[in-house]
Amino acid sequence: MNNFELIGLNDALLQAIKDMGFENPSEVQEKAIPILLQEDTDMVALAQTGTGKTAAFGFPLIQKINVDSRKTQGLILSPTRELCLQITNELKNYSKYFKGLNTVAIYGGASITDQAAQIKKGAQIIVATPGRMQDMVNRRLVDISNIQYCILDEADEMLNMGFYEDITEILSHTPSEKSTWLFSATMPKEVATIAKKFMRTPVEITVGTKNMGTSNVSHEYYIVNARDRYAALKRLADANPDIFSVIFCRTKRDTQKVAEQLIEDGYNAAALHGDLSQNQRDLVMKSFRARQIQMLVATDVAARGIDVDDITHVINYQLPDEIETYTHRSGRTGRAGKSGVSMVIVSKSEVRKIKGIERIIGQSFERKEIPDGREICEVQLFHLANEISKTEINHEIDKYLPSIAELFEGLTKEELLKKFFSVEFTRFFNYYNNAQDLNAKGSTEVYEDEGDSTRFFINVGAKDDFDWMSLKDFLKATLDLGRDDVNRVEVKDSFSFFNVDSSKAEEVLRIFQDFKHQGRHINVEITKKSAGKERSGGGGRKGGGYKGRDKGERSFDKPSRGGDKGRRRSSDAPSGGKRRSSDAGSGGRKGKKSGSRSSSIESSIKRRRSKK
Repeated sequence: MNNFELIGLNDALLQAIKDMGFENPSEVQEKAIPILLQEDTDMVALAQTGTGKTAAFGFPLIQKINVDSRKTQGLILSPTRELCLQITNELKNYSKYFKGLNTVAIYGGASITDQAAQIKKGAQIIVATPGRMQDMVNRRLVDISNIQYCILDEADEMLNMGFYEDITEILSHTPSEKSTWLFSATMPKEVATIAKKFMRTPVEITVGTKNMGTSNVSHEYYIVNARDRYAALKRLADANPDIFSVIFCRTKRDTQKVAEQLIEDGYNAAALHGDLSQNQRDLVMKSFRARQIQMLVATDVAARGIDVDDITHVINYQLPDEIETYTHRSGRTGRAGKSGVSMVIVSKSEVRKIKGIERIIGQSFERKEIPDGREICEVQLFHLANEISKTEINHEIDKYLPSIAELFEGLTKEELLKKFFSVEFTRFFNYYNNAQDLNAKGSTEVYEDEGDSTRFFINVGAKDDFDWMSLKDFLKATLDLGRDDVNRVEVKDSFSFFNVDSSKAEEVLRIFQDFKHQGRHINVEITKKSAGKERSGGGGRKGGGYKGRDKGERSFDKPSRGGDKGRRRSSDAPSGGKRRSSDAGSGGRKGKKSGSRSSSIESSIKRRRSKK
């Protein structure tokens, strides 16, 4: 007996399930389907991406639809065009034995007139992206005033993408007595708000723990210096010859840059981000699904809704701003019961974020070392040998064998093998021979991070009613950074220090150039660590200068020339990382001259004043 029979599905659905080869329902299907079939109720279902959520709401929706009526009875909202099309295709497969059931996809980038015509013919189920659905509702091209079922799929992702207003507006055109089913991988407060506002005492089911990652994914992290990030990415790819991966970057610019570098270095790679046209996105995804692309470099927004089987690795080239986003990234692998690996490349200053992610997903990360050149050569050699051993013989080669044999006459079997495998082995050996160790050295405690994190001086402190928390909030808001991107905030009496990732150093200087807060000029400069270990103290700020070291007894971080230091750091930025224009550097120097003075002792101040 097919186990789907036990949860109450009818014969037409069971036949379609049999055709697709499904035998056992997933946990979310086993929990959700019987409830949704037995009663008309609201439901909140929390389950990780790739656990079979589409079937969990698709099977009961199809079984409840009245195929004799051509009116729209079910509406499914999903975050992206790709996911919209995917859900539509799956529902069509599920309902193949339901004569007269019509499912229509509504999404941007296609003719709205054609889509309206399909709905007019009769569409019992509409699958839509929020933006296009809102447009069609406003134009009165679709009537959802009598729907019975509304499904919000990947609700957290839709809200992360800024669709809250669209969703609330769309739902306002639906009847209050409908059943609303909300499916989400995580449960941030925005999703809870939707549930509270539009649902009546919903049944809640949870697969795993809220915001928890799938147990089929193992999590690894690699600590490197920021400038070695791209080199580390290539090593990880070379150490996994069969890799079929999604590589996540934080910005469209980084995504494009990393993809271009990979292509130049001979990898089958492509970029997926919001600046691509819909046609370009479709071509990239078609190539990726066909495995013509092994490494898809993507932003979080562009990758939402991607459902590609057998992705072996997710590589976090850069960690996301929000920890919950990591759950979505890692959910691209380890799907449908298969195992996967989520890798994170971090600098020493980012190690603290790993602990935060572990708390959210309820799983531990394993710290691993970036493989050295010898390890990669060995992996590639045995990969080639294994591929050759599994290759089926093409007997068309038989007629050429006598001539080939003459070339190798006199060679022993061992010599022949050496020559054969040296063709590929030598390529990797020459590239990786004497390759440097990319693993970051030294302590990886949260504050031992000066190699990749830039420390700044700012001329506000406790006298300005700042403590470390309020100053951190002020900096995050001013610099538009995430909650973990400003760290090591240290507030003194009349000045303070803070750290930001070195890749953002010039941006910090640019933003604070000629910056005023409550009418007061704010001066921010890159500090220079004094000899030995950093010590706090050493005097306060007086008359615009510093009361610095007294006979060498005390020391603290000293500002250096902001523009020059910023440019030096940017040249060390990882390949594919943010590059600032030369204007940013000169802007730093200009800001320096416009009122900031930078020295550690009063004599230095006097010398610089005399020069001016």
